[in-house]
Amino acid sequence: MIIEDASAPRELNIEQIQSDLVVVGGGLSGTCAAIAAARQGLKVVMVQDRPVLGGNASSEVRLWILGATSHGGNNNRWAREGGIINELLLENQFRNPGGNPVVFDSILLDWVSRESNLTVLVNTSVFHAETKQNQIQKVFGFNSQNSTMYHLSGKLFADSTGDGILTHLSGAAYRMGAEDADEFGEPMAPGDDYGQLLGHSLYFYSKNVGHPVDYVAPDFALKDIPTLIPRYKSFKASEQGCSLWWIEWGGRLDTIHQSEEIKLELQKIVYGVWNYIKNSGDFPEAANLALEWVGTIPGKRESRRAEGDYMLRQRDIVEQVIHKDAVSHGGWSIDLHPADGVYGANGGCNQYHAKGVYGIPYRCMYSRNIENLFINGRLLSASHVAFGSTRVMATSSAVGEAIGTAASLCVENKLQPRGLLQDELLDQLKCRLSSGGHFVPHYNALDRENLATNAKVSVSSEMALSILPHDAGWKCLTESFAQILPGQPDGSNLITVPIIAATKTTLTVQLRMAQKPENQTPEMIIEQQTFALEAGEQTIDLSIGSEGKNQNIFVCFMKNDDVSVGLTSTILSGLLTVKQGGLAKVSTTARQEAPIELGVDSFDFWVPERRPNGQNIAFSSVRPIHLFAKENLLDGALRPTSGPNAWVAEMQDNQPQVSLEWQEPVQARELCLYADCDYDHPLESVQYHHNDRIMPHLVHACDVHCNGEMLTTIQDNHHGVIRIPLPKDQLTRRLDIRLANHQGHPVSLFGIRVQ
Repeated sequence: MIIEDASAPRELNIEQIQSDLVVVGGGLSGTCAAIAAARQGLKVVMVQDRPVLGGNASSEVRLWILGATSHGGNNNRWAREGGIINELLLENQFRNPGGNPVVFDSILLDWVSRESNLTVLVNTSVFHAETKQNQIQKVFGFNSQNSTMYHLSGKLFADSTGDGILTHLSGAAYRMGAEDADEFGEPMAPGDDYGQLLGHSLYFYSKNVGHPVDYVAPDFALKDIPTLIPRYKSFKASEQGCSLWWIEWGGRLDTIHQSEEIKLELQKIVYGVWNYIKNSGDFPEAANLALEWVGTIPGKRESRRAEGDYMLRQRDIVEQVIHKDAVSHGGWSIDLHPADGVYGANGGCNQYHAKGVYGIPYRCMYSRNIENLFINGRLLSASHVAFGSTRVMATSSAVGEAIGTAASLCVENKLQPRGLLQDELLDQLKCRLSSGGHFVPHYNALDRENLATNAKVSVSSEMALSILPHDAGWKCLTESFAQILPGQPDGSNLITVPIIAATKTTLTVQLRMAQKPENQTPEMIIEQQTFALEAGEQTIDLSIGSEGKNQNIFVCFMKNDDVSVGLTSTILSGLLTVKQGGLAKVSTTARQEAPIELGVDSFDFWVPERRPNGQNIAFSSVRPIHLFAKENLLDGALRPTSGPNAWVAEMQDNQPQVSLEWQEPVQARELCLYADCDYDHPLESVQYHHNDRIMPHLVHACDVHCNGEMLTTIQDNHHGVIRIPLPKDQLTRRLDIRLANHQGHPVSLFGIRVQ
C-alpha cells in the first residue's frame, strides 16, 4: 500500500536517457530510421506520441503503404523501395494476406523489438528542446500513461514527426505552403485558387454482416450530401471507406494548429456520407453493410517542410536529375490536391508522372542550420510541388533508412550530418545502404567492400534464354500488349511467336525503347513490322535488336481485336508483359497528356497486370535472347534496371549451386544473398489482396557449406535478403551454396556479398 500525506506540490517521475541518436516520431520513416541506426550499432531512442507505430499506416489511420510503384499504374518497373520497408512489406504479405491493419501493427512492434540497441517510447509527446550553438542538446517528452517525463540526450536527432515539432522547437528553418512558380522554376506551383496546402482524410471500414442492418446517423452528421459534395456520385457501397481518400478537407486552414477543427469537420462528412449510402435509397446493395470502424485520427498529408542544404524541386523529378549524393529514390507522381477537398468542384487530385524513378539527394535529409538534426519523412527538404511526390510512405521509409545509416557513419567519424558530403564517405553510405537491399540509383551495389569480388565464382548452370513454351493459352489484343525483353546489344535476333487470328487480318508489331536506359517508358519506336495473317493458328518471325544499346526492348503487339498471342506460364527475373492503358486508381487514361505550360512530359502508360494474370508471351529464338550469367552475381544493381541483372539457373537444373573459392583464405563475418522478391509488385499493406503470400521468384531454401563442411540450412525463406553468419574462429576458403525454389520456377540471384 502507498499512502501519500498532504504535502507541497510534487515533481513528476523523471527518466534520463543518453543515446547516439534520438528519433522523434514513430511513423514508418522514423521506424525505419531507428531500426537502420540500431542495426549499425548505434544506441537509439525512438519517441512516438501514439500507442502504436506506423503513423498513417497504423490501425489508427489505415492507409496503405505505397511509393514509387504507384499501384503498378505508371511506367516505373521494378521500382518498389528496398531495405527495411521491403522487409516489412514482405513479412506483411506472408503473415497478413488479408491486409488487416492490426496485424501490421504487430509486425512493426515485432521488428523494433528485435533490436537490442533500440528503445521505443510510445504515448510520449516531445514538447521542448534545448539547443546550444545550433545543435540540439536534449529533448523533453511526457508520457501520460506512465506519468513520466523523459529527458533524452543525444549526439544526433532525427525529426520524423510529420508536423515537424522538433524542427519547430529547435529553431530549424522550415516553410509551409506552396512556393511561387518562379522561386524554383516550377510551372506546376499552384495559385491561391487551387490552394497552398493538402488537406487531411478520415477513413472508415464497413462490413457485410449477412442480414439487413439499420443506421441512425448522429445529429452532427453532414446533411444534404448531393448538394454539398459535388462528387457524391462517385461513392460506392462496395468500396471500403479507405478507398475514398478524396474525403479530404482542411487545405485552406492551418493544418497543424487547426487540425482538431479539420478532424471534426471530417467526422461530420464521414458520418454524413455513410448515412447517405445507407438511407438515401440509391445504394440497395448496402442493406447488409454495417459501419465497422471510423478513424479518430485523420491521415495528414502536409504541414511543415524543413529546409536542407538542397530543396528537391519539380525539375529533379520530371527530368530525373542525377545528383552525386543521391542515396534513395522516389517515383510516385507529383500528386497535388485542391485545398477545398471534398467540397470543391475540382477532381480529387492532379497527378503527373515522370518517365521513371528519380534520386533523392542526401543534402535534402538534414537541416541547413541545426547542425545535428536529420529531417525525415514529410519533412524532407523539398518544394511544395516536389513534396507532392516524396510524401508517400514507402518513399519516406526509404529516406528514413538512409538517415539512420548516415547517422552511424556520423558517429563513427565524429561528424555532423553535413560532414558526410565527401566522396569517400558518400560512397561508404551508399555501400552500407546497398548491403541491406536498399536501392541507390546509378550505383554498383556489389563492387565495394565485397570479398566475393576476389573469389573464383562457379555455378552449376546458366540460363541461355532461347524459348518460353506456349503452355498458358492466348491473350486477345483488345489493347496493345508488349513483352519486355533484355536488349540485344550484339546485333539483331529472330524470334518466333505463336499467333491465332479470328479472320484474315493484319498485325502491326512495334519495337520500342526508352530514351534513358534505366527507364521503362517505351517512347521511341525503333522499328515497325507488319504481318499479313490468315484465319487460324500460325507463327510470325520477328527481327529484334536494340540498336547496340544495353537496355530493355519492348516488343509491342498493337491492338487488334481479331488477333491473340500465345502465352507461357514461365516467369523469369527481369521479364514482364505490359498493356497499353491506364489504371483506374492511378493513370486513369492510357496516355499522360500534360499541358505544355506545366513543364511535364506527355507519354503513354504501359502497365502490368497483377498475378495470377500478366503471363509472358511465348516465343523461341534463333539464338539466346539473354544470358543470365554468373558475372551478374558480382556486378550492378540488386534488381532489374536496364536489364535483368540476375544470374538464373537452367530450367532443368534440379540442384542449382553457386561456389566461391579464394586463392588466399579470407576473414569474413557474413554471407549475403540477394534474391528476386519481385520488386515490380506494389505490395500494398492493407485492404488490397495479393495473389502470392511468398514471391514466386524467390530463393526459398538454401544449404551453405563452408570449407567443405555444412554451415547452415535455410528453409521457407520469404525475404529478398538472406543473411548467413560465417564462422568467426576460422578463415573462409570456399563457400558452396545450394539453392531451391519451392514453386517450380528457375532459381535466380541478383548478387552475392561476403563481408
